[in-house]
Amino acid sequence: MLNILRKRSQSIVIQAMVVLIAVVFIFWGVGSNLNDNRNAAAVVNDEEISFQEFQQSYDRSVETYRQQFGGQVPAGFLEGLGLKSQVLNQLIQAELLRQGAAASGVVISAEETRRMIQEMQVFQENGSFDLDQYKAILSQNRLTPTSFEDGLKSDLVTTRMIEQINAFAEVPPQELQAWVEFADAERKLAYVAFQGADFLDQVEVADEALAAWYEQHGSQYVTPPRVKMQYLSFPFAEDLEQVALTEEDLAHYYQDNLAAFSQPEQRRARHILFKVGKDATTAEKEAVKKRAEQVEEELRQGKDFATLAGQYSEGPTRSKGGDLGFFGRGQMVPSFDQAVFALEPGAISAPVETPFGYHLIMVEEVKPAVIRSLAEVEAEVRQDLRQQRVRGITFQKASAAYEEIIRAGSLDKYVAAGGSHVLETDFFSRNQPPKNLEQAMALLEAVFGLRAGELSSLVETGQGYAIAFVTDRQEPQVPPLADIRAQVVSDYSAEQAADLAREAAEQLLAKAREEGGLPAGSAIKESDYLKRDAVQADIPRELVQALFALSNSQVVAEEVIAANDSFYVFALVDGRQNSPGMSAEQQQGLAKQLLLNQQNRLLSAWIGVLRSDAKIWINEQLLQ
Repeated sequence: MLNILRKRSQSIVIQAMVVLIAVVFIFWGVGSNLNDNRNAAAVVNDEEISFQEFQQSYDRSVETYRQQFGGQVPAGFLEGLGLKSQVLNQLIQAELLRQGAAASGVVISAEETRRMIQEMQVFQENGSFDLDQYKAILSQNRLTPTSFEDGLKSDLVTTRMIEQINAFAEVPPQELQAWVEFADAERKLAYVAFQGADFLDQVEVADEALAAWYEQHGSQYVTPPRVKMQYLSFPFAEDLEQVALTEEDLAHYYQDNLAAFSQPEQRRARHILFKVGKDATTAEKEAVKKRAEQVEEELRQGKDFATLAGQYSEGPTRSKGGDLGFFGRGQMVPSFDQAVFALEPGAISAPVETPFGYHLIMVEEVKPAVIRSLAEVEAEVRQDLRQQRVRGITFQKASAAYEEIIRAGSLDKYVAAGGSHVLETDFFSRNQPPKNLEQAMALLEAVFGLRAGELSSLVETGQGYAIAFVTDRQEPQVPPLADIRAQVVSDYSAEQAADLAREAAEQLLAKAREEGGLPAGSAIKESDYLKRDAVQADIPRELVQALFALSNSQVVAEEVIAANDSFYVFALVDGRQNSPGMSAEQQQGLAKQLLLNQQNRLLSAWIGVLRSDAKIWINEQLLQ
């Protein structure tokens, strides 16, 4: 989809394309040498997908993940995800859909395209289409009216085709009823739980058996690498007083970083939210919008906004009269943000559509943008500038020390000649460093890359610089049993006790299957009636799943169920249907989901035919 549509429009086109994305990964098969066009990312039946189109789609996907991870995507994540292949497959999928729609004779008129554009809120000013705003927004997104309209028409063609395919989907009443009965089924079980902890007193720890067990499991006790070192530390804090600053330095820094001392405009607003479900039909959306318009009319007749928000709003701020507090540009979803910053204080918006539904908005107060003066921020400026400049002073001191160590031939000789005070550590692992080095990750990384007797380079730690010398190193090893006997005994006993618990459960199960039920005298517990999706603290999910996996003719489970360090033997006590039953609203939601699944299956089948008949070439170098 075009960038402007992705970021700003809430049109029906976008919503329909969600179905497309849902099936975009179902089919993936390509040719290899159908068209050696190295100027394209891919070619689908002689239609090129350009590098530019691929790059724009890829950049948008990367930005989405970056936001999800709080600004920084973990190293290797995108490669492991195969994001390039995913993005290119989406573009190929979209092109196949467009071609399939065109071949099926689906046509969108210029008038229909024009009407769709005029209805997009992003191009409207005071509720009406604004040509200048239209051109300006397209220009900001590096689009021409022609390219945007061609892209929109292509999307509308695809959407129309998807709608035609969806029209063939249906959920027969008997299928819905079968699913309702499936969801409404309830079962009650009786069970006996065996826990390893209850068998610990039966475990005998013989030295020979323990040694044999440790021989087999020793790898789980391997110690991490450990080092012992001497090091020199050069903290920035020790050199801060050596930084000399003039008034001119402060003024230059202030001007160069003016944005950091600026407070952008903020607005305090209230809103009334009328929710729209993500799967709502056009008719349902229109009904919600009409309700919002009716409340808007009450507001324009002079009724109090906060009072009506408490009465009608479906958002979390309802109890506060819809008050959102102060916020700046870009903190709300685009359409809401644009509406707020276009209103005058006290003005009320028409219904504004967002992914959450429709909003009525009133701006209560505006805090203009302000810039704090140098006098107000002088202490902050002085501190920042000193932190910047001290780095050079500390680096020079640390570098001089490093050169002296090299000339002396060793750290010991450097110290003997009157060098800086050397700090020492005992052995430590990377995950349990000395407390004063817990934040010095770069130094730890360097040290654990050295062998005994090696000197590090000059390492920046974040708090200053350091030089380290590894005096000794212990490689990973399986420790002697005597050194960790208590831990091994505890682990061995727990495993043996668990085996005894499982054996006891197996014996009870065999007896229960013989008798056709749990034997009397067992520590039997009985559950309430449970549904398939039951979540209950004392009934593990694995036990519920096994319960509903029983056929109607089965009473006793076929196997012991292991869950939460316990072993369960259970039997079916009773089953019932439709108690208390699925509500009409729940049945309606289920019907919608079943219909969507059927539509997806039909669309997937159609896409499968398109792909099997297509000639697709991919520029493999792009995916490397």
